[in-house]
Amino acid sequence: MLEIRHANQRGRAEHGWLSSRHTFSFAHYHDPKQNGFSDLLVINDDRVAPAQGFGKHPHRDMEIFSYVLEGALEHKDTMGTGSVIVPGDIQLMSAGTGVAHSEYNHSKTDPVHFLQIWIAPAQKGTAPRYQQQHFSEDDKRGVLRLVMSPDGADGSLVLQQDARVYAGLFNGDETARLELASNRYAYVHVARGSVTVNGVELGEGDGVRVRGEEALSFTQGRDAEVLVFDLRDIETSALWA
Repeated sequence: MLEIRHANQRGRAEHGWLSSRHTFSFAHYHDPKQNGFSDLLVINDDRVAPAQGFGKHPHRDMEIFSYVLEGALEHKDTMGTGSVIVPGDIQLMSAGTGVAHSEYNHSKTDPVHFLQIWIAPAQKGTAPRYQQQHFSEDDKRGVLRLVMSPDGADGSLVLQQDARVYAGLFNGDETARLELASNRYAYVHVARGSVTVNGVELGEGDGVRVRGEEALSFTQGRDAEVLVFDLRDIETSALWA
């Protein structure tokens, strides 16, 4: 079963320097029907004005990653990490026992467009950790490239949860198929462009909760960039039981 969440159904926040769309409940946006999906808790689609950003603030016990679509994002944290994240890079911060960080638009002239995504960790109280890796367009062209996993398979970043994240680029005749185990959920987020998933056309910003499907088929992409999350078959409410 595919449960579609259209882009225009998302929460929104406009702060002048920041234009954000929230797939799930976040900050001042709260919808009791949209409190994440399985261990996937946040997908924020953020556009930040030049030289602006999120000042230093703390997190703990959360897997947080940034996926830059356009521009450059400057990261600093209390682990001593400083980096600039550009399209193709994936930054993963395991907050663990606690870390503070800032995220700013690195450019003084151009906006930055990125996704910030939170996944609940399997275990609380672990040591904070930072990872960053580049996956080229060729790595993702016409395939679903594994970019995060619990065991670092195929050169992916190590995620502290029983979840796997794939990234893909699809245009024209390019197709891909992802097999799903019978005891797994999935979530599909279309970061840009459009693509057909199991016969359903999805546009930029659309998302899909997937339950009870044997596989996901991606076809008829038009400059599409997608993220796919292979998740445990639990409802988010079970995390807080």
